[in-house]
Amino acid sequence: MFSNSTISTADIPYVGRFAPSPTGPLHFGSLLAAVASYLDARSNNGKWIIRMEDLDPPREMANAKERILEALDVYQLYSDEPIVYQSERYPLYQAALDRLIHNDLVFPCTCSRKQLSAVDGIHFGNCGSDISSPDIEFAWRFNCQSINAELNTESEVSFNDALQGHFKQSLQQDIGDFVVKRKDLLWAYQLAMVVDDFQQGVTHVVRGIDLIDSTLRQNMLQRALNYPIPHYAHIPVACAENGQKLSKQNLAPALDLENPAANLWRALSWLRQEPPENLRQESVKEVLAWGIANWQPLKLQGLQNQAANYPA
Repeated sequence: MFSNSTISTADIPYVGRFAPSPTGPLHFGSLLAAVASYLDARSNNGKWIIRMEDLDPPREMANAKERILEALDVYQLYSDEPIVYQSERYPLYQAALDRLIHNDLVFPCTCSRKQLSAVDGIHFGNCGSDISSPDIEFAWRFNCQSINAELNTESEVSFNDALQGHFKQSLQQDIGDFVVKRKDLLWAYQLAMVVDDFQQGVTHVVRGIDLIDSTLRQNMLQRALNYPIPHYAHIPVACAENGQKLSKQNLAPALDLENPAANLWRALSWLRQEPPENLRQESVKEVLAWGIANWQPLKLQGLQNQAANYPA
């Protein structure tokens, strides 16, 4: 069990999750995150749930939701609860935003990326946005200093990750006042994810290290909303031959649905679980059962990336 963090979910039964976005079909990198989170939940007699993070319609691919769920079914990675779609949960996000507004923890902002380019896109401190006209489009930003009022502008915030150890960032240089609702009225990932993890009782988040930069932002929102903070474990990312991580944006090939057992064996090998060679020929059910019984996540400790074809 991942339990390196001192958090308020310690005595709550394990609930893990996998939360893909429908911007394309699942690929091998997606499978690694799904399998790692699934095995960690199952090996701790916990729940494992699926949430569809369909917050950004302009970026969605046609039929991606259906293809993602089809792939998860083929790999027998079944959710223990009905699948949640973020596109159906906007009232929950609005309620959380209203609470932040009421407590003066967010502020309206019209600053553009171009305006913030001189400071590497980081908004920090005073904002001169004028929203007196009802026609002005603005975003809501979280005031990162409000939850850390005792810290000065050079201060760092941190958390302990079960695999990556102590992770810290500068409020001023790395985080800044981040967006929780966009100018185009779409909900930002940070707020929606925090609200859904709380609403679904998620206690453990196992995901790729490419998302570790989001964690401290999410922790600040969790504290601001008085939510418990889950345990976090960030697994390494799988990289293609050119060094780029496997991703939908980099056109990683869709997951093979014809040979799921062999692909699961490959995923276990990539996760350094050392599955026996003869397991490659077994059924999906048997491969997953072996993975649950033999799950040793700390074999990934300190590892940030690895070739997708590992072991060669």
